[in-house]
Amino acid sequence: MSFSKRMGITPSTKIIQSESMDKDLRTSLWNAITVFYWSLYRAPYHSGLGRDDYVRGSNLHQLALAIYMVHYKKPIDTIETYWEYFLQEVRNTFYKLQWHEVYDFVEFIVQNGPDTNKKKFLEACNDIFERENSAYRFVAEQITPITSTEEINEIEQAILNSDRYAGVRIHLQTSLVLLTDRQNPDYRNSIKESISAVESLAKQLVGVPSATLDGALKVLEKSHKLHPALKKAFSSLYGYTNDSDGIRHALMENSELTKADARFMLITCSAFINFAIDSVED
Repeated sequence: MSFSKRMGITPSTKIIQSESMDKDLRTSLWNAITVFYWSLYRAPYHSGLGRDDYVRGSNLHQLALAIYMVHYKKPIDTIETYWEYFLQEVRNTFYKLQWHEVYDFVEFIVQNGPDTNKKKFLEACNDIFERENSAYRFVAEQITPITSTEEINEIEQAILNSDRYAGVRIHLQTSLVLLTDRQNPDYRNSIKESISAVESLAKQLVGVPSATLDGALKVLEKSHKLHPALKKAFSSLYGYTNDSDGIRHALMENSELTKADARFMLITCSAFINFAIDSVED
C-alpha cells in the first residue's frame, strides 16, 4: 500500500467500476494492448532510403483493416499511411470511447489480433480488472460480469471439456455471449442455453436422444458413487431442466430474470458438466 493510502489521503480501495471506467483502468488497458499487440508491429520492408513504417504490407495490416472495416465501420482508404500516425489515431479514439465501448474494443483486439501473446494479454487484463476493481473479467475471450477466479475456471474448463461432446460447447458459448452482451443482454435465453448444455450432455452420456438429467444421474450413480447431498443438489438442478413439471416453464416466463440468475445458472451448469465428464472418463 502506498504512503498516500496508508495515511488515508487517498482511498485504500476503489468503488467497484460497473458502469463506469476511470482513467487508471482505461490507461492500464491501453498499456496492455500496447505491450502485447502494438509492440508486435514489423514494417513490410526496410529500404534504408526513408521511413518504412507503412501500415499496408506490415504484419498488423490485417488487424488495422479489421479495426476500420468491422469495428469502426469507417472507409479503409482513410487509414493513415504510416504506422505512427495510425496508432496515434487509434489511441485518440480509444480515449474518447464510452466505458462500455472500451471493453468492446479490447474484446475485438483479442478476437481479431495475432494469437502470439493472446494468453498473456488475457491474464494481464484480468490482473488489471482485479487491481482497478472492475466488475468484469475475461472468460473464454469474452468480458463477463463474473469476477471469481474459481467460477471463471469452472466455465472455461467446461467449454474446453465439452469439445468432445457435440452441441454442449456451442450451448455454453452461446449462453456466455447472451449474458455478456453489454447493450442488450438476454438473461432468459442465456439460462435456456445453459440448461440445454446440460441436457445435450445427458443425452450423450446415456446414449438416448430423449434422455434427461435424471437419466444421466443414474449413469453417474453406477460409474461414480454420488454422495446423497450431492445427488440431491443435482436432482434439484434436474427440476430446472425438466419441462414436464412446469418448473422450467415458470422460470422462463419470469419477467424479472436478472444477470445474477443467468450467471448462477451458467456457473452451476458448467460445474455439473465438469463433474459429469470427469466422472465418466476417470
